[in-house]
Amino acid sequence: MALTLERKKAVVTEVADVAKGALAAIAAEYRGLSVAEMTTLRVNAREAGVYLRVVRNTLARRAFEGTDFACMNDSLTGPLVLAFSREEPGSAARVMRDYAKGNDKLVIKLVSFGGKLLETSDVGRLADLPTKDEAISQLMSVMKGPIAKFVQTLAEPTAKLVRTVAAVRDQKQAT
Repeated sequence: MALTLERKKAVVTEVADVAKGALAAIAAEYRGLSVAEMTTLRVNAREAGVYLRVVRNTLARRAFEGTDFACMNDSLTGPLVLAFSREEPGSAARVMRDYAKGNDKLVIKLVSFGGKLLETSDVGRLADLPTKDEAISQLMSVMKGPIAKFVQTLAEPTAKLVRTVAAVRDQKQAT
């Protein structure tokens, strides 16, 4: 079924809106995937907060104009599924990498992050970026270290006095 001009404009507008707010994008060739396998991929993407869409390459090129993902325009060839990370930079890469591990028919072709086109081998590095909660946890851990050391230093003279008194008491009880 051919798309009407109005439907094409709607698709371009929808993808452009998502691309403007997205942090990273992955394009993968899905040739050979069954409907059930694509449905599984879509479910995984939805659970991870990733926008997943199969779009004609000409429409994707129009949608990417004026966004950080314009760098992908020259490389959009073949049947591609586009995945956009909307909340966390590594979420789309994580979904696509994990699914590609279990299904060799999904081949990652393009990786874009920060307005730059990355090598496909960099999808692992992008997928390994910490989630927002993990990053906050790491930051809090780093911030807690100096404070804990300061409190320990302040408490040490009192603790040393208590240990000394306890040692004198133990020595007197022993004799």
